[in-house]
Amino acid sequence: MKIKLATQAIACFMTAWLTACATLQGSVTETVNHQQVEYAIARHANTPTVVFENGLSGTIDWWAKVFPVIAQDTTTFAYNRPGYGKSVAVSTPRDGQHVVDELRALLHSKNLNPPYVLVGHSLGGLYMQLFARRYPAEIDALILVDSTHPAQLKGNGSPENWPTWFRLAFDLAASEVAKEEMKAINATGESVLSLPSFTEKPVLVLSALKPMDEKSQLSNDANEKRKDIAQLYPGSEQIWVDSGHGIPLEKPESVISAIREVLPKK
Repeated sequence: MKIKLATQAIACFMTAWLTACATLQGSVTETVNHQQVEYAIARHANTPTVVFENGLSGTIDWWAKVFPVIAQDTTTFAYNRPGYGKSVAVSTPRDGQHVVDELRALLHSKNLNPPYVLVGHSLGGLYMQLFARRYPAEIDALILVDSTHPAQLKGNGSPENWPTWFRLAFDLAASEVAKEEMKAINATGESVLSLPSFTEKPVLVLSALKPMDEKSQLSNDANEKRKDIAQLYPGSEQIWVDSGHGIPLEKPESVISAIREVLPKK
């Protein structure tokens, strides 16, 4: 039981060992800005661009049940960060500042101009929080899908409090880029909190309901942070989803509904 509780608490910000059960059709790999990148685009004239960001160790396959539906009506973009899927690793630091800069440059290079609807799952949600706070004028809406909290790895959530077996297993199983992203989570979170909150546009916070039933020091901390994310965005709407952490695959309809809620009505 303790192992189960610890694993579910840690899963609130990490998708390393969750396995996608579908693939994202239509993805391509090409050299962009001198770097090999795997991505998928659907274009529609005069529409906002919905931008998806994956969690730690996650790939674009996580959006396989969401992307095709949203792509029917609006411009849509998903990609693999450097070091994931077929996207080649880079030597730059793997903190949120660099991730956001790289994503923004990639969007511009593909002629995907603002406004953006940002959709981030798990660690991807932390990156999208930073994007929205750094460039609020470019963002139409922010959708956080069981997002990592900016202080996720602080306090009782610190890796020092993880079970020894899990720390060892992560070190063995995680890729080097995942380890680098993990090390940078606190720095990314501090960058988020150093900037004014994103409050002038819609913010929808999708939170996993099932982990809320679990009780342990780690679970309690993770669930308090799960609730607190909405408090970081005054005026946001928090939606509790009857799902585990893997909402995009377990309950894709909730993500689709959230995106449609913020898109311009036809």
